Amino acid sequence: MASAAGHASKFQRFLNAETGPKTVHFWAPVFKWSLVIAGLNDIQRPVEKLSGTQQLALFATGAIWTRWAGFAIKPRNYLLASVNFFLGGVAGYQLTRIVRYRRAEGDNTSQVFHYIFNGEPATNTEPEKA
Repeated sequence: MASAAGHASKFQRFLNAETGPKTVHFWAPVFKWSLVIAGLNDIQRPVEKLSGTQQLALFATGAIWTRWAGFAIKPRNYLLASVNFFLGGVAGYQLTRIVRYRRAEGDNTSQVFHYIFNGEPATNTEPEKA
């Protein structure tokens, strides 16, 4: 009987915790996992169909909120930190795919950045050398 009471006690502590399922601190990260899953599904998507600005925003969100959720804000929310860590990782991978693709297309570094920020290849404005 004491064992059952101990498990109920742990469950009650989880249920009533500052980051437990009765709070937004629990449900927001749970639903944010859908962004990670969508990013994983996009790995099968052709790289030219990916949005560089979207991936950059997801990467920045993941990096910033991993640090804040796990170490800076109270209560510490490790569920939020973990989802943001994976969100940044998936977006970083997608950005790497975009950069590799653009470099294979012959873009220089500045053209790659232009493509990521504007979603279209940079036009070469320099006249060709004879």
